[in-house]
Amino acid sequence: MALMRLNRPAAAAVAHGLLRRTFASVAVGGDIVSAAEGVSLQKARTWDEGVSSNFCTTPLRDIFKGKKVVIFGLPGAYTGVCSNSHVPSYKNNIDKFKAKGIDSVICVSVNDPYVMNGWAEKLEAKEAIEFYGDFDGSFHKSLELGMDLSGALLGHRSQRRVVDLQSHDRWSAFVVDGEVKVLNIEKVPSEFKVSGGEVILGQI
Repeated sequence: MALMRLNRPAAAAVAHGLLRRTFASVAVGGDIVSAAEGVSLQKARTWDEGVSSNFCTTPLRDIFKGKKVVIFGLPGAYTGVCSNSHVPSYKNNIDKFKAKGIDSVICVSVNDPYVMNGWAEKLEAKEAIEFYGDFDGSFHKSLELGMDLSGALLGHRSQRRVVDLQSHDRWSAFVVDGEVKVLNIEKVPSEFKVSGGEVILGQI
């Protein structure tokens, strides 16, 4: 997949982390469902599955309430570090998450559910991880985990690494019955230090 070339000012902004970003409103001890009240996500699916389900969405309550969930957000499907490192760090440790009583490990990105489905299948991760599309960015906006990458011609995305042109910043959370027990957000857009699977495994 070809990478877009940025003009020099935009490239400089990406390299120095100067693109506008926000900081999370959700925090440890907070309720993720209440923080994003009324928001639903779209589970990864084919177009035919969308038609047969009447393009249904999944309310956050159905995802988090009464469950132990590990969720991680990343900039975008098919991007380099997301594909090569971030998702594999969860997929390769799925048995360890299950051994700790985790009901589901979820990957969410500001993509539509069809792109997320194709990407999950390409990574052969669909059996281990539940993939959801935050198709309009409302989930990330509600939690203030969004980043405006318009300067890099990428628009509004989830916070994450951008130095290598990969849409938004990374984050991860351990959520029990909707309550955020652990929240990791990369401090610098160019880093992948605290949001990987191995890190949050040690925090559960």
